[in-house]
Amino acid sequence: MHLGFLTSEYPHPKTNPAAGIGTSIKNMVTALVEKGVKVSLFIYGQTRDEVFIEDGIKFHLIKQQKYMFLGWYLHRKFLQHYLNKAIVQDKIGAIEAPDWTGITAFMNLKCPLVIRMNGSDTYFCHLENRAQKKKNFWFEKKAFTGANHLLSVSEFTAKKTTELFSLKKEIEVIPNSVDINYFKPNNTEIEPNTILYFGSIIRKKGILELAEIFNLIVEAKPTARLLFAGKDVKDHFTGSSTKQLILDKLSPVAKKNTASLGVLPYEKVLTQIGKAQVIVLPSFAEALPMTWIEAMAMEKAMVTSNIGWAKEVMIDGITGFTVDPKEHQEYARKVLQLLENPKLAKEMGKSARQQVVAKFSTQVVVERNIEFYKSVIKKS
Repeated sequence: MHLGFLTSEYPHPKTNPAAGIGTSIKNMVTALVEKGVKVSLFIYGQTRDEVFIEDGIKFHLIKQQKYMFLGWYLHRKFLQHYLNKAIVQDKIGAIEAPDWTGITAFMNLKCPLVIRMNGSDTYFCHLENRAQKKKNFWFEKKAFTGANHLLSVSEFTAKKTTELFSLKKEIEVIPNSVDINYFKPNNTEIEPNTILYFGSIIRKKGILELAEIFNLIVEAKPTARLLFAGKDVKDHFTGSSTKQLILDKLSPVAKKNTASLGVLPYEKVLTQIGKAQVIVLPSFAEALPMTWIEAMAMEKAMVTSNIGWAKEVMIDGITGFTVDPKEHQEYARKVLQLLENPKLAKEMGKSARQQVVAKFSTQVVVERNIEFYKSVIKKS
């Protein structure tokens, strides 16, 4: 079996910076190759063209093309031609692509096309209650219509996407996975009363609510510290730095007890996760949050949001606490409960890892992907 993956991001020294989707693809394709599946990656939007094989994976770095007009159409047709040539030459049985901005709209491929829902632009605009460019909805709708098969990383995302696009096709749900041998409990000594948020510093992650929540936490526990690790993103609604919006909301004491760690190499992020007593991830918009699963795999006590996808990842009161981020008092109370009860925090952390091992480990998820793709190719 030979599978191809079309993506704009993948973590590799030769590619542009990658985010969560790129990491999830890497987890999956690495496991697929270990199971004897051939994999080709088609990484578009790069600074140069290059084809090479590494660790059993055939990489196609595809340089960003420039067009005088109709670039949105011609770029997709260029990728279609590139993919079809590789499909025939390398006998690729199926191609997977993301839903984001409908990159496969207008494409006609010479093998089955699978779209995996990690959250379309339409989906996130809906969750964030912000305006969307009409062309993005059109591209995404066209891509879904043209796909042979649909996958989603969560039931919530599948249901919401079906509603938004009035989809009639069946959607298979297979979550993203995490390498439990990489994300594992470490021996870092926990720093008491330390709270960590890691991920993009952006409104949709509930970061502004967290500022209000921390104000309440330091009132009850003046020694509590809040650390932020991640990239500061310009706010959609105000045009300001999100980090500055956070600082504007913090009380003088809370501000004194808050520190921004900036963008860290992931090894250092893991160190910070290990040192934190409590992880806080109060996001409003996710498909399946990798940050949650990674922290759970590391046996960390967490307080997350309770929205949509949360029940598919967390078990409230067992793997941690899930709370509406707008309920500032309740959210603060749950964080304080974990700060003041290290034994409970440890128990929840162990339960969290058990949940990840059983449901989100690469070893479990790769088998589901293989069975799915066998059926896709068999039907073609």
